Amino acid sequence: MSQPTKIFVLDTSVILYDSDALDSFQEHDLAVPITVLEELDNFKKGNNVLNLHAREFIRRLDKLSEDNDLREWLPLNGSDHGRLRVVTEGASLETKAELLGSRHNDHRILSAALGLAQQAPDRPVILVSKDINLRVKARALGLDAEDYETVQVRDVAHLYRGKSTLEIESDEPIERLYRERQVPLEVLHPSFESEPPLHHQYFIVRGPDKSALASAKPAQGIAKLVEKRPAYGIVPRNAEQTFALDAIADEKVPLVSLSGSAGTGKTLLALAGALDSRRYYRQIYLARPVVPLSNKDIGYLPGDIEAKLSPYMQPLWDNLNVIRNQYGETSREYQQIAAMIETEKLQIVPLAYIRGRSLSKVIFIVDEAQNLTPHEIKTIITRAGEGTKVVFTGDVFQIDTPYLDAQSNGLAYLIDRMKGHPLYAHVNLEKGERSELANVASKLL
Repeated sequence: MSQPTKIFVLDTSVILYDSDALDSFQEHDLAVPITVLEELDNFKKGNNVLNLHAREFIRRLDKLSEDNDLREWLPLNGSDHGRLRVVTEGASLETKAELLGSRHNDHRILSAALGLAQQAPDRPVILVSKDINLRVKARALGLDAEDYETVQVRDVAHLYRGKSTLEIESDEPIERLYRERQVPLEVLHPSFESEPPLHHQYFIVRGPDKSALASAKPAQGIAKLVEKRPAYGIVPRNAEQTFALDAIADEKVPLVSLSGSAGTGKTLLALAGALDSRRYYRQIYLARPVVPLSNKDIGYLPGDIEAKLSPYMQPLWDNLNVIRNQYGETSREYQQIAAMIETEKLQIVPLAYIRGRSLSKVIFIVDEAQNLTPHEIKTIITRAGEGTKVVFTGDVFQIDTPYLDAQSNGLAYLIDRMKGHPLYAHVNLEKGERSELANVASKLL
């Protein structure tokens, strides 16, 4: 006997995360509480990606309801999809949801889900939400609840790191690599003849007495020597930092991501690498997601847009000052950075205003990218025009927004989906280099 199809009740957080969520539940039915539509109404205006998702979803419901009653089950597009309805009523009196009170929007959504469970006792009713606390409340009331997992990285613990150690039995390939600057992949390791490494994958090559750093270029069938070189006064302190600067300096790789915990040098290396490569680009753009305190929009802050953004962008200026302070105030390098800021060759831009633009001959650094959704990551990358390079930095385990986690954030999704692509390079930075005190605190506290 076949299992009955399920009824999934969608929370607002799911729609704001993915406006195409209606297409992700196969043959199962979907219910949208009318409270969700009320909440979406508050998000429909603005340039943020959340506003975009709200508008797209509302437009789709509008199209579905042109000649239909949304209170009834309506078939979604395609024979492999289920049905949709908007739930306008809640659970009957004396239910557990009523004990919570019905004024809070979350409780009204729970009441709608409980009402569906009462109406269809023979079918599983499941609340889908990115809000952890709402899922816990639902389970406390006897409702099944799940995270929205369509756009997720399953095994984030084994996320691609971009580099590995290669142990070889002889020093001869390493000596040849230093002499010739590049060698055929199979010379570096015989296994590469049958199983080539990923594009732009980095290796710490260790022989009995010698070692080298190399980058794989499977399209050319070679491994290239990676040398330790400073970038605008910043000297890499370990192999991963050397790899990071190599990826940023490679104009043939227009998309780079750097991941790692606090203090590993992600942002500093991205800025230094961009400044060192500035001759290839018209402008350097710097940005980071605005994650306001108490989820209030930056519009609540006083001043113009520059004044509102300043507190959130201060870490970028801090890293820029570290680079500037490698030189004296009268030095050419110090003056160049000051001139770039003054002429807006080096500019901090709000991510909210990126949509709709086409960025040509720009190197665009996006810091704290783990606080972006997969859709926001895609929106930024699709702005890249000819000659543009995009660099994302962040820590996939340090999330500051309530509806993202290590599996669903945009940076982890980018790394998982883009690994091995010829246009993409990734490096995970592991060793903290901020200071000895910072390293001790990270380990012991």
